[in-house]
Amino acid sequence: MAKPGRPGASKGKKGATKGSGGKGKKSLTGRGPTPKAEDRVYHKAHKRKQLAERSAAKRPQQRSSTPRRRPNDDNEYVTGRNSVLEALRTRIPATTLYIAQRVEMDDRVKEMLAIAHKRELPILEVTRPELDRMAGFDGVHQGVALKVPPYEYAHPQDLLEQVISRGETPLLVALDGVTDPRNLGAIIRSTAAFGGQGLIIPQRRSAGVNSAAWKTSAGAAARIPVAMAPNLTNVLKDLKKQGVFVLGLDGGGDVSMPDVELADRPLVIVIGSEGDGLSRLVTETCDQIVSIPISQQAESLNAGIAASVALYQVSTLRAQISE
Repeated sequence: MAKPGRPGASKGKKGATKGSGGKGKKSLTGRGPTPKAEDRVYHKAHKRKQLAERSAAKRPQQRSSTPRRRPNDDNEYVTGRNSVLEALRTRIPATTLYIAQRVEMDDRVKEMLAIAHKRELPILEVTRPELDRMAGFDGVHQGVALKVPPYEYAHPQDLLEQVISRGETPLLVALDGVTDPRNLGAIIRSTAAFGGQGLIIPQRRSAGVNSAAWKTSAGAAARIPVAMAPNLTNVLKDLKKQGVFVLGLDGGGDVSMPDVELADRPLVIVIGSEGDGLSRLVTETCDQIVSIPISQQAESLNAGIAASVALYQVSTLRAQISE
């Protein structure tokens, strides 16, 4: 009579049994997770995946709506006949002069070609669509463009020292939050027109000297240096330590522009943005906050116009004092 076994114990011989995973120890590890249906060559999903990939390969790829910049094209393009001619006259280190095909010749274009030939500057005839690309959005090239290296900004301290070394009374303009390059170009032009010697712009939240600023300045950007300040407030404080008075323009200023008594002193006039005006820290740094009298029908002045009025007033007062 057989001895009763332990409950649940196997009565068969030792070794592999059916469903154990195979005879060898390695067989117990299994074959990994089951592949996806689309990865199994015998499955219908795999065939559908292959058909979809073939169809996608035949379709033309869509072009990105964002225009790509040409590789290694870090140059700026000065456009417009006055701007290009002024840049050539002042020997801006240009690399190429572009002329539109069948361009209408006038005295300015003839002088451009003469200067370019004398300086052995390459002259290329290009299509108007190519000039449109150089001028950028809403740019006007008038059939000419000049490729120039990226603008080299001066140091604020060097700017002041150069003015003093020439025996002139400093009249500088600083911009606080002016982000439209066309406003910057207009202010550069006004600075040149009314005896200013340079501009100071902050490194952040400010327009830079690009093709739009060059165009609006009508060539004045070739004569009036622009300095860049890592921190505008600190630069203004340094200028004050060296005897420069800081006037901030604001509609709510305590002093009306015609009544300014500091016009004959070394000055830096600070222009704020049209929307936000002067920042708080810059306002606190100013020696005086000056307002421009305007009609009640107008809420404010454009930054470029405000700079023109202020510079004209200072130049007029200086002329009256010197008489």
